[in-house]
Amino acid sequence: MKNILVFLQQLSQHNNKEWMTEHKSIYLDAKGQFLEIVEQLIAGVAGFDSDVTGLSPKDCIFRINRDMRFSKDKSPYKINFGAAITPGGKKSHLPTYFINIQPEGSFIAGGVYMPEVDNLAKIRQEIDYNPSELRDIVTSDEFSQMWGSVSGEELKRAPKGYPVDHPNIDLLKKKSFTVMKSMKDEEVLSKGFIDQTKAAFQVLYPFNQYFSVAMS
Repeated sequence: MKNILVFLQQLSQHNNKEWMTEHKSIYLDAKGQFLEIVEQLIAGVAGFDSDVTGLSPKDCIFRINRDMRFSKDKSPYKINFGAAITPGGKKSHLPTYFINIQPEGSFIAGGVYMPEVDNLAKIRQEIDYNPSELRDIVTSDEFSQMWGSVSGEELKRAPKGYPVDHPNIDLLKKKSFTVMKSMKDEEVLSKGFIDQTKAAFQVLYPFNQYFSVAMS
């Protein structure tokens, strides 16, 4: 893992094609190590969430090349390695187990980020019909201690079809349902990092499963 952080730190200081070309072997070594980490995490998650069984690391990791078409920042490369362990792969938009490795900016996360209109409508319908299950999940001591509170961009008003005084309006107004846990570099470099991440993802499983059922 140290090689990954060292490479990303160097890349942040030399974010150009020429440097990357000259240091391609270092990049490939770091990428290979990240692939191995993601492979171990997939195997761990598959032990409690069979929906990710059969995924390969390449299904999950994001390209290091940045999309610069609509950005003022023309740096060609991301300065992080990220992977979404998601049924169907990273492009499926289903509930995910996410890992981001970045010097002084690593984190793990999960949930549903900006679901499409149809899926968001299904999630809101599930919250309307079955709010207690989600409330029980996110207020449990285990979940709260591991992940904190649910975040996500919210509407300013009640969504269409729901009254402003709905008892679960705080959840219904959300456009994303995500949680995140920041990780210090020393945590990422520790021997127990992968096992700790697997354990955190297992706590996340009922949360993701709630949305999987809603969207199915």
